[in-house]
Order: sequence, then C-alpha cells, then structure tokens
Amino acid sequence: MADPSNTFATALLTIIRRVEKLLAIVSFSTLIGVVFADVVSRELTGAGLFWASQVGVWANVFVVMTGFGLASADGAHLRPRFADGWLPASLDQVLGFLQHGVMSLFCIAIGTVALSVVLGSWQLGEVSLDLYMPIWPVQAMLPAAFYTAALRHMLYAFIPDLRPAETGAIQAVGEAGGA
Repeated sequence: MADPSNTFATALLTIIRRVEKLLAIVSFSTLIGVVFADVVSRELTGAGLFWASQVGVWANVFVVMTGFGLASADGAHLRPRFADGWLPASLDQVLGFLQHGVMSLFCIAIGTVALSVVLGSWQLGEVSLDLYMPIWPVQAMLPAAFYTAALRHMLYAFIPDLRPAETGAIQAVGEAGGA
C-alpha cells in the first residue's frame, strides 16, 4: 500500500505543476500578444501602445518565475557536473537531502526578502507610471514562486521518491542523449 504522505505530496506537486504550466502558457501568450499588438500599432499608426512595454515586462516576470518552478519540477536546472564523481556513490542519498534542503532554505530566504518588497510596495501604494495600477499584485509572483519552490524542494529532501530524474537543461557531449 502506498504511503499516504507520498500520495498527498505527489498530488500536491502535480497540482502545483499544472498551475505553473497554465500560468506559463497564459503569461507567454500575453507577452507574445502584447508585442504583436505593439508592432502592428507601430506599423499602422506610427505609434506604439503606451502600455505595451509595462504589460510585456509584467508578463515576462510571470514567465520567468513559472519557468523556475517548472525547471525544478523536471530536474532541468543548469548545474555544474564536474564534481559529481568526487564523493562515493554511497553518499548520494545524503547529498540529495542536503542539496534539496539547502535549496529549500535558500528559497525561503529569498521569498522572505521578496515578500518584504511586496509588502513595502503595498503599504506605500506604489503604482505603475504607465498603467496607474498597483504593482504589488505582480510583485507577489516572486515570493509565491520562491515559497512554492521551497515547499517542492523540502518535499524532495524528505521524500526522495518524489525527486525528478536529473535531466539537466543541457547534456555534455558523450552523455546519454547528448550531442
């Protein structure tokens, strides 16, 4: 019988990944649509859309932060591999725990800094100069992404079966599937 905590954690990670994918698709589509509309406007009227650059930047923030989560979910982060054979394979479990535990703590720290920026923007009532809209809702994507990554890596640290296979974003020449 499957461990109930693993089942819950697997379901939670699946939901998070689906939400990240949806946000990435919507954000990237928005980015493409805004750039396209701005170019068409420039070609037809000689002037761009005043709001296009701001909306494009905001959409890009969502693309980047959801991409961060999706890369973690797929084990596709860039990382140096030159030292992989320096320690015995018997330490792989401990090193995996440390890797994901430290990454989780790092994400908590960065998420906390990002949250303080968001709260500061909210308290000051900061708005976009182009759109006259509050900026804190867009900034909120940063702590959300980092706290989500912290949760994901904490689960990877304590439940090794949940860890994705390390594919890496790029494979070196001579590795399986590499160039």
